[in-house]
Amino acid sequence: MTEPDAPEPTPEQAVLFARVRRLMLIAGLTTALAVAAVLIAVGYRLFRTEGSAVASDITTTLPKGARIVSTGVAGDRLVVTLDIGGSVEIRTFDARTLKPTGRLRFASEP
Repeated sequence: MTEPDAPEPTPEQAVLFARVRRLMLIAGLTTALAVAAVLIAVGYRLFRTEGSAVASDITTTLPKGARIVSTGVAGDRLVVTLDIGGSVEIRTFDARTLKPTGRLRFASEP
């Protein structure tokens, strides 16, 4: 058995086929561009090293008689409120490295 040959398209059909091919090319390029953008965004987020932090054990000493009143997080800072012999002190630490960044002491007026 022989398969029938496809008849030659008419000039209107040839124009329509060319238009469909052009539209398919545009859609394919747009899709490829979108997939590339997503892959670049995912790759950037995966290989960005700023967000990764190394776990560490750090011990800090408190003054004698001090107690921790509260702790909290403010942005990228860890905030610790201490009661030291009746006066209040706030110490801040970098949340990523846990290094001290500041100290605020409150004292009452005499």
